[in-house]
Amino acid sequence: MNTQKKVVEIIAEQAMLEPADVKLEHTLEDLGIDSMALVESIFAIEECFDISVPFNANEPGESDFDISSVAAIIAAVERLKAEQGK
Repeated sequence: MNTQKKVVEIIAEQAMLEPADVKLEHTLEDLGIDSMALVESIFAIEECFDISVPFNANEPGESDFDISSVAAIIAAVERLKAEQGK
């Protein structure tokens, strides 16, 4: 499974955009993703990749999961997959 492609698809779905409209340098704010859509994206990522994402919706800045851009989210998912043997 292509991690980048799948993460972009999940984010695009939450932003109600086509995957082609989601660029790696975009922030979630650029894409219009609010905190609720972010939480749904995290759940979808966990389910899709069978990983546990260390993310606290109440304190996203304190999380060990970088959500600063689409590229950062992809890198964080790759790291978690490696750490969790997925």
